Amino acid sequence: MDAVRPSEQTPQPVTTTDRHSEREVVVTRTFDGPARIIFAAWTTPELLMKWWAPASFGIRFLSCEADVRPGGTYRFVFAHPQSGEPMAFVGRYLEVEPPSRLVWTNEESEEGSVTTVTFEERDGKTHLVLRDLYPSKEALDEAMASGSIGGYPEQFNQLDILLKGAPDVGSARV
Repeated sequence: MDAVRPSEQTPQPVTTTDRHSEREVVVTRTFDGPARIIFAAWTTPELLMKWWAPASFGIRFLSCEADVRPGGTYRFVFAHPQSGEPMAFVGRYLEVEPPSRLVWTNEESEEGSVTTVTFEERDGKTHLVLRDLYPSKEALDEAMASGSIGGYPEQFNQLDILLKGAPDVGSARV
């Protein structure tokens, strides 16, 4: 049995999170796969339910509804171990440009962000840029303090696992 030397190991994908301004956070990651497959994982409810909720947060999907078209709505409902009541995340899709761009609102409160995700394919890999623009500095400060923004690296690791383990992801409805 041959041992793998550290220099021969496949490097773990890196998720960067940067507070770009007082109101905006930018998250980036490169995925091993074409943009159409990554886009499908973001827009197909059955697939979203497999990777969107960070496992370490202890939450799990109860339901996922997404009418992914301009003007369409979404509703993600989660169970949380520290709450007897389900948590719902809701909003509207403002822009849908398969497989390169999604823009949606986060309407759980008046302090919700507008999220823009771009998918740029380069040599069979997809560079993803997620931008969350909040209505105020205080709203972004609160989101960062809550830990919700810190969940992106784990979510993206879960998406990587889904992409590697399910070659049929690409056959999902786009």
